[in-house]
Amino acid sequence: MSGRRHPAAARFPIVGHELTVAGVPLSTLAARVGRTPFYAYDRTLLRARVDELRALLPPQVRLHYAIKANPMPALVAFMVGRVDGLDVASGAELLVALDAGCDPQEISFAGPGKSEVELAQAVAAGVLVNVESPREVDLLAQIAERLGRKARIAVRVNPDFELKSSGMKMGGGPKQFGIDAEQVPTVLDEIGRRRGLTFEGFHIFSGSQNLRVEAICEAQSNALELAVRLAAHAGSPVRSINLGGGFGIPYFPGDKPLDVAPIGQHLRGLVASASQCLPGVALVIELGRYLVGEAGIYVCRVLDRKVSRGEVFLVTDGGLHHHLSASGNFGQVIRKNYPVEIGNRLGAGPREVASVVGPLCTPLDLLADHMELSAAVPGDLVVVYQSGAYGLTASPTQFLSHRPPSEVLV
Repeated sequence: MSGRRHPAAARFPIVGHELTVAGVPLSTLAARVGRTPFYAYDRTLLRARVDELRALLPPQVRLHYAIKANPMPALVAFMVGRVDGLDVASGAELLVALDAGCDPQEISFAGPGKSEVELAQAVAAGVLVNVESPREVDLLAQIAERLGRKARIAVRVNPDFELKSSGMKMGGGPKQFGIDAEQVPTVLDEIGRRRGLTFEGFHIFSGSQNLRVEAICEAQSNALELAVRLAAHAGSPVRSINLGGGFGIPYFPGDKPLDVAPIGQHLRGLVASASQCLPGVALVIELGRYLVGEAGIYVCRVLDRKVSRGEVFLVTDGGLHHHLSASGNFGQVIRKNYPVEIGNRLGAGPREVASVVGPLCTPLDLLADHMELSAAVPGDLVVVYQSGAYGLTASPTQFLSHRPPSEVLV
């Protein structure tokens, strides 16, 4: 990487030679937190991203935040007032969503292995359950009868197509997610025959982390077409169709930011088509990484500077146990560096090629591999950008029993 800043870094201004978060210099922020490592999320960037989307998407499309991307309670509470709903993937996330003040009518619950306790939580709270197997339909009917409450249901469909060029494919072919499209008519019939179940719609999530406009638009069109076909087998009107998300963010050299404007235009056409085919239906876009990923940084402190056979290693107090994604061990086939800088030496002093490693007893504990960085010494602060999503809660924090990092919403 050259001395030119990554586009993600440009979201965080420099004062003097220090990066700032919401106007607070990095060293000041570190002193306020009291220790490193820590994650910091900039609420001005969160607000700006939602505002950008609102301006580009048709107003009829409902915007949901998938809190699995970042379930920090303060961040979720901040997002509640800015999005139309929340999507959760566990009973614990459901409690975070409810504690954040989200209307249960605007919460949906997805995941292929929901326990009976979690399903009971969902029915008691009145949230929408995206069923992913006939087992869940049967359990929900029993729970609804036992609690004397209606169970709100949407069918998560494993589509007969994929979201091309996705970082992670969530649908198409054999998958643990959702019910195969060809099996959905049978499941809809079962839902219609069981008392206490209220069918509301479909959830069709085919992939994530996509930077190709054409692929996203094609998947959205295919999802709507599939939902219209399946609606003919439903015993009640379809009220909502969750088209998933898939919007990616640029992590690596050569990645280009997603142009959402043409996706917004495409969705305008889908809204018109949906209103004709399924009157009264609401289209939902479910986004996690795209909403919060670029608003967060991970900060750790250099503990030691070592030179081994001519190569520089900066040993820090953070690593893969806090930020598995940045280490390259969260699905990367070929490891690539996240954007990294020495946050208190920006534009100051000489630069050198160095590797940033953590304190763990494994060579996998690598945050930057042979990157050009400002020359650093013990006490300096390493910043990993694009860290607002799939950071702390996607990491093996108990590995080697180091203490977990802090999180702050600035």
